[in-house]
Amino acid sequence: MRGMVHVYTGNGKGKTTAALGLALRAVGAGKKVFAAQFAKGMKYSELNSLAKIEAITVKQYGLDSFIIDKPKKKDIEAAEQGLKESAEALKAEEYDLVILDEANIAVYFELFSVESLLEIIEFRNHKIEVVVTGRYADKKMIDYADLVTEMKNIKHYYSRGIDARLGIEK
Repeated sequence: MRGMVHVYTGNGKGKTTAALGLALRAVGAGKKVFAAQFAKGMKYSELNSLAKIEAITVKQYGLDSFIIDKPKKKDIEAAEQGLKESAEALKAEEYDLVILDEANIAVYFELFSVESLLEIIEFRNHKIEVVVTGRYADKKMIDYADLVTEMKNIKHYYSRGIDARLGIEK
């Protein structure tokens, strides 16, 4: 059976959450998951939960700060290392689902090209299901994907000055 390519994009909340929900479903079906988090290096609560699930491997390839304007050389190097390790996971027989979390943002901030991202997906073990998350999905990624879901922000309490809450947003 051929694995499909999913893209979860848009300016609304829930892209990573949806990808991790799929990871939980996959593990429940006896599958193994590799999740690469690009542009994320901070410690989030979901990492504590995921560390307790042996069938899920999570690696972060972001630094401990957000990219504001232009990425620094170390941001690019971390993302390129993540792309390399993700390519290996995508070719291996070890994983059934590979999540490339915030890879769309990595492309947007020019940490690596959309062509490089598409290449590692195209030359994967085609039994592997792939999820690519992040705002600003490139048109080439959208055209390539088998499934594209856009999370749309209609209303969010951030606009009322409410900060990210432990266990909900962080």
